[in-house]
Amino acid sequence: MEENKILERHTPGRVSLGIKLKRVVWNVMAALLFRPFITPVFRKWRLLLLRMFGAEVEWDANVYASVKVWAPWMLRMGHRACLGPEVICYNQDLVVLEDDAIVSQYSYLCTAGHDIDHANTADGGLVTSPIVLRRGAWIGSRAFIGMGVEIGENAVVGATASVYKNVEPWTVVGGNPCKIIKMRKIVNTNTGGVILKVLSHESHANVAVLHNEWRTVA
Repeated sequence: MEENKILERHTPGRVSLGIKLKRVVWNVMAALLFRPFITPVFRKWRLLLLRMFGAEVEWDANVYASVKVWAPWMLRMGHRACLGPEVICYNQDLVVLEDDAIVSQYSYLCTAGHDIDHANTADGGLVTSPIVLRRGAWIGSRAFIGMGVEIGENAVVGATASVYKNVEPWTVVGGNPCKIIKMRKIVNTNTGGVILKVLSHESHANVAVLHNEWRTVA
């Protein structure tokens, strides 16, 4: 129930004055104390600044200095999660990266847009919806993730893909708009075997997963 609530669409209409003032302070701090500190030794310093502005990030997460975070207070990152170089995190709404989720360089996470049926989209009609990357999800370079999208556990979004609908767990997608390319398989480094996520498909409204079954192939 709580997970479904996270992905709800919101209609704030416009950015409030309070948020605008918070962003002014954050942008000044980011310019002076975040982006200039580019080396890995300052990784925890950057995380500290994000935490000071309300981000919920684990200490072993990584946010590169060139990342543009619109609102740190709308960012959650789990263990070993990563926002790569030059990523734009346009998080007017919540952005969640669970453990081991990775967003590669130059990707765009976009949680906001405008209601195209609104009479004046420049002055109002703002709509937002969160983006959630489940455990182990991987976003390739220069991908675009649209508002309200959930990337499933261990799913892979190919480079330059545009994603406007949820991506099912263990699928590899690519293209604009993205389509399923194949199912993902991960080599088990302990046994040398391959762990496969076997998925039953139904050709209806791009629904990919009906039931899950684990198999280990030697």
